[in-house]
Amino acid sequence: MESAEILYILIALIVVLLVAVVIVGWKLLRPRTGPNDLAAEEKQAAHERQMTQLLEAQNQLAGRLAALSDAQTVSQKTLAQSLNERLDGVSQRLSQNLTESTQKTAQTLNERLDKVSAFVGQNLTETAAKTQEHLGHLHTRLALIDEAQKKLDGLTSEVVGLQEVLGNKQARGAFGEIQLNDLVTNALPPSAYSFQTTLSNGKRADCLIRLPNPPGSIVVDSKFPLDSYRALVDAGDDAAKEQARRRLKADVLTHIKHISEKYIIPGETAESALMFLPSEAVYAELHARFSDVVDQGYKARVWIVSPTTLMATLNTVRAVLKDAQMREQAHVIQAEVGKLLEDVVRLEKRVDNLKGHFASAEKDIRDIETSASKIARKGERIKEVELEDPAHLSPPTKTPAKSTSRQTAGQPDLLVGD
Repeated sequence: MESAEILYILIALIVVLLVAVVIVGWKLLRPRTGPNDLAAEEKQAAHERQMTQLLEAQNQLAGRLAALSDAQTVSQKTLAQSLNERLDGVSQRLSQNLTESTQKTAQTLNERLDKVSAFVGQNLTETAAKTQEHLGHLHTRLALIDEAQKKLDGLTSEVVGLQEVLGNKQARGAFGEIQLNDLVTNALPPSAYSFQTTLSNGKRADCLIRLPNPPGSIVVDSKFPLDSYRALVDAGDDAAKEQARRRLKADVLTHIKHISEKYIIPGETAESALMFLPSEAVYAELHARFSDVVDQGYKARVWIVSPTTLMATLNTVRAVLKDAQMREQAHVIQAEVGKLLEDVVRLEKRVDNLKGHFASAEKDIRDIETSASKIARKGERIKEVELEDPAHLSPPTKTPAKSTSRQTAGQPDLLVGD
């Protein structure tokens, strides 16, 4: 940097000298006017000398500039060489650092890739296991769905069959009779009912429930005008629904009248009969929208029942049958109760006798305890008696046998006396 500054200073000096030479030459070349020509010539000569000196100085400066230029060239070459050497060193260090960094980066990347590969492999394994498990569950559910589909197909066929049954009047009547048969046989004993029984008026009852008088046997009819109800369900507009309601009402009232006339026979059946509806929906529709029809059935003593209400009625009938059986067996129960009372009186006498035996045994036990305590006390007194020395004892005297016998006879007194 110092050689460059010197070079700039020299160039600036050269420029200044050139400007000075130009100014001097310009002054010398101007036309001279005035009387002082000699002075002017001297000045010109002085200027020429100065010009010469300036030229010499310029030449010297040119030489110095050339030397400086050469020195600057050498310095630039040296600087360029030094820079090249430094750049080579920096390049080598950068290359070495870059190589090391690349190796470290590659190693780190390899390690991370290994970890990622292991993690991904583990996740893939777990995912595969879970996928396999889910597939197993899916197969199980598909199997269940297939089974459900088969059941739905069977149910569809059954529904179609049921629809065919309900579409045919005879089959529909048989369906109601079968349902009635199941309900009655599950609720009542076999002796309490009969099916397809012919009454005294020649009419055949679907089911006859036998009850004692009163109230008497009750007839259950399982027929119902289902066509009118289906027409009401299938009706599209309000006019069709109103027409279907009128038809259903008329058909139900007609059926109630037929049941009342056919199955209520004084002296043979009860004063009422049951009209069985095999559908809860029909029963709910009648009670919700045709209350006047239900009231008319009450007046005709025809009770409209559904499967649920019929089951409740049958349970009540079963309770009535049990009560009737108990009333029939009341005399047997009374006789058995009388025998039971006799056994109780006999037992009381025997208990009193046993109490007497226990009292006598208790007295004997107390006497035995008294005797045992007396014997124990006398034994203690005998134990405490001090016997004298045998040498000082006087010889025994002979006692008459009578005394001995008296003493012997008196021994029992020791046992019982105080």
